[in-house]
Amino acid sequence: MTKHSVIGLDLAKNSNALVAYDGTGKPLWRKTKSRTQLRQFLAQQPVSTVVMEACSGAHFLAQQIEQMGHTAVLYPPKHVKSYQRGQKNDYNDARALVEAHQHGHLRPVPVKSVEQQDAALVVLQRKQLKEEQIRLGNQMRALLAERGLALPVGVGALKAGVPRVLEDASNSLTNVVRHILAQAYTRYLGLLEELAWYDRQLARQAREDDVCRRLCGVPGIGPIVAGVLQAWMGDGRQFRRGRDASAALGLVPRQFSTGGREVLLGITKRGNRYVRSQVVNGAQAVLRYAAGKDDALSRWVMRLKQARGHNKAVVALANKLVRIAWVVIARGETYQPRMAA
Repeated sequence: MTKHSVIGLDLAKNSNALVAYDGTGKPLWRKTKSRTQLRQFLAQQPVSTVVMEACSGAHFLAQQIEQMGHTAVLYPPKHVKSYQRGQKNDYNDARALVEAHQHGHLRPVPVKSVEQQDAALVVLQRKQLKEEQIRLGNQMRALLAERGLALPVGVGALKAGVPRVLEDASNSLTNVVRHILAQAYTRYLGLLEELAWYDRQLARQAREDDVCRRLCGVPGIGPIVAGVLQAWMGDGRQFRRGRDASAALGLVPRQFSTGGREVLLGITKRGNRYVRSQVVNGAQAVLRYAAGKDDALSRWVMRLKQARGHNKAVVALANKLVRIAWVVIARGETYQPRMAA
């Protein structure tokens, strides 16, 4: 095996398929190894590039592969699928990984360190808890609406209204409904307590982590958005420039151009929807208070709002915030606001 060989590794729970190609694209071998055999087998191979899909367990294995002296490369599974040839099986999946790597046009997923995995886990768990809290709150409101009782929108209104409804013996709630509502409200309070813990974790990270602290200096980026952006972007080196980061997040116009005629539509909405929504929320907060500020960014977004409308100004500002965040993360710079001329 040459020093520039490429190994395609199709991960599974127990059986892992491997195929190897040399630097000229010639197939060398193919093997199947169990989880216990895989690491020992890779440790015995000459220095190679090991290509995998960025799936569950891939980052942990990539860390171990790099400790062996190999180069680990991760690709998004949905992009690797287009390189598959023949029928669906483990070896063809491994060959598709090698072909995607040899093609050279896919942007790899950066291998996360243990610290980056922890930060990403905090963001992911908070997202799931927030969705569960919203779902349970809507469920309680719907339950009360079926009994002719309506509560205003908002967490505070729900926390104040449900105990009042439960204590009121003159309303139309039966004993069964009261019991179910009380149990749901107890779970709701538990979710709020868990969410408060995750918010404290992100606030602590924003104080102690240098990257998050510098991100919080950007308008529209607080501790939560900073943690979300850092968990998604990593060190930012997978992008050559800030525009590549905003394009990967789906904040650039969608093209439908042909015959030299360029047609730009709405944004592509590619990439992580949760990260994009958090950045857009931050941009909306900036635009809400931009009218009374004199910095260049606020003046620019206000002119854009007058010319193109509120929604387009928000998306354009979100695009700019991602590009600024990339400079802060990848180049290690600090945001310096400029005053309008």
